[in-house]
Amino acid sequence: MSYPNHSGPSSFILTGIPGLEDAHFWIAFPFCTMYFMAVLGNITLLLVIRMDPSLHLPMFYFLSMLAAIDLVLTTSTMPKLLGIFWFQSHEINFEGCVAQMFFIHSFSTVESGVLLTMAFDRYLAICKPLHYSTILTGPTTVKLGLAAVVRGITIITPLTCMVTSLSYCGPRIIRHSYCEHMSVVKLACGDTRPNSIYGITAATVVVGSDSILIAVSYMLILREVIGLSSRKARLKSFGTCGSHIGVILLFYMPGLFSFYTQRWGQRIPAQLHILMADLYLLVPPMLNPFIYGMRTKPIRERVLSLLWQ
Repeated sequence: MSYPNHSGPSSFILTGIPGLEDAHFWIAFPFCTMYFMAVLGNITLLLVIRMDPSLHLPMFYFLSMLAAIDLVLTTSTMPKLLGIFWFQSHEINFEGCVAQMFFIHSFSTVESGVLLTMAFDRYLAICKPLHYSTILTGPTTVKLGLAAVVRGITIITPLTCMVTSLSYCGPRIIRHSYCEHMSVVKLACGDTRPNSIYGITAATVVVGSDSILIAVSYMLILREVIGLSSRKARLKSFGTCGSHIGVILLFYMPGLFSFYTQRWGQRIPAQLHILMADLYLLVPPMLNPFIYGMRTKPIRERVLSLLWQ
């Protein structure tokens, strides 16, 4: 039986983590804990930056964007995922599935752009401190933030439209914990090559260009740091850059692993692939408030002052 365009199917069935169904109930506890920490950390970060006028600077505006994006990414997936694990709520309607797919992929693309702007911000602050305030003005900060958002939405909107225009037939079971693009496309009838080609090209171009530019920024920063006369300053800068690079790798590597595995990773166990895909949308949002926030002295002092009032 085939479904004409997006009018059918009316819903899909999300399996969760194939092969680990018996452990779903227990897996949900660490997932729920990480989700709670991600929401608490990012909301705290947003409130602290909003309340303290001394933090109304480009660096903290970008950090606020990152926190808001992480809240959208985790909240678009985790409540449904926990519903699958704890309450066997496997069904998701077609419109909800498409919306989830759009939020996941578009905001992941936006986050990549924000990480790039944050690397640029750190490069200016460390390598061009005398020109920082003249280059990264308020309007420029807004334009960079808007550019990241517009780019993400512009790239993913055609992908979403292509999915809704497909015809679906046969089983409506998505072997995943959420509506990932290729997991849905695999259920479609007819020629799905345009979807595959567009998806893989968009991911490769975005991740490739952003990660290369981020790497160049941090290489220039590290070169500048090596030239510092103070050993203490060098160690502090190395520690900060190292933690930032670690979080960036945690964002890009599992995402690429998941993306390419959907297409060519037939030999990789399904449960490993799905688990990595789930953690990709959970671990970076949980760590970002601590790595970018609590390791930043003004934010750490402000949070501690609120706690001890």
